[in-house]
Parts: sequence; structure tokens; C-alpha cells
Amino acid sequence: MSQTPLQTVASLSGGPLPAPGAAAADLTILYDGGCPLCLREVRFLRRRDGEHGRLAFVDVAAVDYDPSSHGEISYRDAMERIHGLTGSGEVVRDVEVFRRAYALVGLGWLYAPSRWPLLRGIADGLYRLWALWRLRLTGRPSLDQLCCEREGRCSL
Repeated sequence: MSQTPLQTVASLSGGPLPAPGAAAADLTILYDGGCPLCLREVRFLRRRDGEHGRLAFVDVAAVDYDPSSHGEISYRDAMERIHGLTGSGEVVRDVEVFRRAYALVGLGWLYAPSRWPLLRGIADGLYRLWALWRLRLTGRPSLDQLCCEREGRCSL
């Protein structure tokens, strides 16, 4: 399946839309705006990026999140694990999103060891555990419940 290139950065990014013809961000991070730890990371990366526009952020928990504008990444997929979209439309996932984001804001050295063969497996495994338990650890409903509520097929 081919990936759809990123067309625009939605207003969900928390910043202004790029002007027509302006370059897209180097990396657009899809994040869960209902996750307190995710929001903390987004705020940190936004501050580090400043006005450079290398990073953009899209809250997949926003009611107007549209997968067709973001690499066809569904709400469920985006909530299961972090995704990023490069300016060329490539989809990256998991720790690779953080490796690229931190490199773009001048802190690539923090994630550089996670590229080493032994540490890469450990870092990727720890992220998979975090992704699996993230909702429960932050006091949120299960992913199935969130999807059910979002799709309006749950009785409250």
C-alpha cells in the first residue's frame, strides 16, 4: 500500500497553518492530546523547535482528526503507538519518531545510543511495553473503549 504524502498540517498542530506554498515540517508527530505525558513531550519539543518549523504536531484525539490528511493513519493505529510523517510522506513509528524529532531540535545525541544494535532492541522493547500500558498507567479507558466512544457505538 502506498503512503499518501502529507498535504497540510491541520490546525490541530497547535500552531498556525503554513502559508500556501510554504514547506511542510520535516516531521509531523501524531500524538494523543489526552495523555498527560504525551502533552509534556509535545510542549518540550515545541519549545526546542521554537520558530524553526521543523516539527509539527497533530492531536489524534481531537474530534476533527482526519486520517486521510495524515498518511491514512487511523485513530486506533495512532493511539496504539506513536507515528510521525516526514515531509516526503514517509511514515515512521515508535522510538524512530523520537530519534528523528530529537535530532531535528539539536538533541539527537540523547537518542543516538538507541541506534546501537544491542540498545536498539532494548529501547524498542521498552517503548512497546510503554505503548501497551500507556492508557492504563495514565488512568485512561482502554483503547477499545476510546474507539467505541469515538465511533459513537457505545452506550454511556
